[in-house]
Amino acid sequence: MSTPRVLRQSLQRLAQHARCYSKTTTSSSAPLRTHQKQQPRLPTAWSTTQISARRSLSTSSALQHGHVDPPKPGEELYVTFIDKDNHTHKLAVSAGDNLLDIAQAHDLEMEGACGGSCACSTCHVIVQDQDMYDRMPEPDDDENDMLDLAFGLTETSRLGCQVHMTKELDGLVVKLPSMTRNLQASDFKS
Repeated sequence: MSTPRVLRQSLQRLAQHARCYSKTTTSSSAPLRTHQKQQPRLPTAWSTTQISARRSLSTSSALQHGHVDPPKPGEELYVTFIDKDNHTHKLAVSAGDNLLDIAQAHDLEMEGACGGSCACSTCHVIVQDQDMYDRMPEPDDDENDMLDLAFGLTETSRLGCQVHMTKELDGLVVKLPSMTRNLQASDFKS
C-alpha cells in the first residue's frame, strides 16, 4: 500500500470511531459545540477527519511536597530547626520523615527546588552537634556533589532531603544557612 492510501484509511477509521463516540456521549438536547473560528481547509484526504466529540478531563492526585503525617503518641522524635533569624522551631516528627518535608510542612524557609531528588543544594542544613552528625549515614557521592554547590558549606553540612529521622537522631538540631544557591546539576551539562 502506498502511504497516502494508508493515511486515508487510517483517517477514515478515526472519523468512524469519532462518530460512534459522539453518538454515545451526546444527547439530542445538548448539541455538540463547534469552534467559532474559521478552520483552515484541509486537503481532501483529511476532510473525513472533522471530529467534534467532547472529551472529559481526568486528573490524578498530585504529590504534596512537605506532606508529613503527625507522629503517633509515644513515637515522637524531635528535631529543632534554627532559621535564618536565629529563631528555634522544635518539632515532633515521625521516624522516616526527611528534613526537607518536615521544614516545608511547618512553613520554614527551605526551598527544595529539585523536589527532594538530590539534584540541587537549596535544602542545605548545618548539623549543630558533631556527635549527631556522626550518627548519620555517610553522604553518598550525589549528595557530596550537590553540597559542593551549597552556600556556607561546613564540615557538618547535609542536604535536608537526604536526612531521614531515626531514633538515633532524636533531638537533632540543624541550622538553616543565611542564603542558598539554586545551582542544579542540570546547570553544568555540556
